[in-house]
Amino acid sequence: MSDRPIVLSLRALGLGDLLTAIPALRGVADAFPEHRKVLAAPRSLAALAVMSGAVDEIIDTRELGAISIDGPVDVAVNVHGRGPESHRSLCALQPRRLIAFEHPDVDASTGSPRWRRDEHEVARWCRLLSEVGIDANPRRLDLPHPAPPVRFDVTDATVVHPGAASAARRWPAARWAAVARAEVAAGHRVLVTGTARERPLATAIADAARLDPSSVLAGRTSVTDLAAIVANAGIVLSGDTGIAHLAVAFATPSVTLFGPTDPAHWGPSVDRQEHRVVWNGTTGDPHGDHVDPGLLRIGVLDVLDAVHDLRAARRPAEILEAAS
Repeated sequence: MSDRPIVLSLRALGLGDLLTAIPALRGVADAFPEHRKVLAAPRSLAALAVMSGAVDEIIDTRELGAISIDGPVDVAVNVHGRGPESHRSLCALQPRRLIAFEHPDVDASTGSPRWRRDEHEVARWCRLLSEVGIDANPRRLDLPHPAPPVRFDVTDATVVHPGAASAARRWPAARWAAVARAEVAAGHRVLVTGTARERPLATAIADAARLDPSSVLAGRTSVTDLAAIVANAGIVLSGDTGIAHLAVAFATPSVTLFGPTDPAHWGPSVDRQEHRVVWNGTTGDPHGDHVDPGLLRIGVLDVLDAVHDLRAARRPAEILEAAS
């Protein structure tokens, strides 16, 4: 066990949640350079967390509850939520200092910064830190570019990622297939990504788009594989889910479809010229069991127009770069 004091941050959520918290985690790391930086989060995300340079190690934490750590916690940082459950998980460790939003049911948080509902997720956690005297730059979302993937040749390919954690955020498969067919007709190679559970969806889209079976990468990739795929892709097309945040982290051009969630809260917050949002302007239940009506109002041509506009906007910059 190390003799270094421990600063423990809690973010027991998914891929996109981790990536939006990277600027805050970097702020914590800079503020406590002599501390051992521990993150309570799902172990599957460990490689990306360490890649950020803000985390030394992960404690596998998928749900709120008791956190087991080998040593006393000096500083506990709640970048998970507003409490009270997440606050109590950290207070149980008896840290010398708790950094968290104020919650009336947790005495240890009295006098802390106030939660704001209408706030971008990246800005929220940076503000929490700044209001307690810790610098955190919300633009520090980038991850170091990984080496090209060995198993998958994705250079300049169009990556279609149709899945999402809830049905409310999943655009219809038939529309994704139509987008994929249009991309192939325009001369672009298309790859379909997703989890093992999403492989049937990815396969159905590939079949409908008449793609080669090898184009289906869903269920064949780890989180680090997915990161390498996104970093080396030509463009990423997805719904409001973790891979969209990977595209931001690697500055890979992307088009993200929003339905029940306002992109002002979860959309790309930096380098907007590299990332386009397609949104009908309505919100709903992001955890719903049926496709959000606002998401259904987005048509295939809306997505293809966004892809065309993004490529057209990038072309002058690419020409200048090639000439320099």
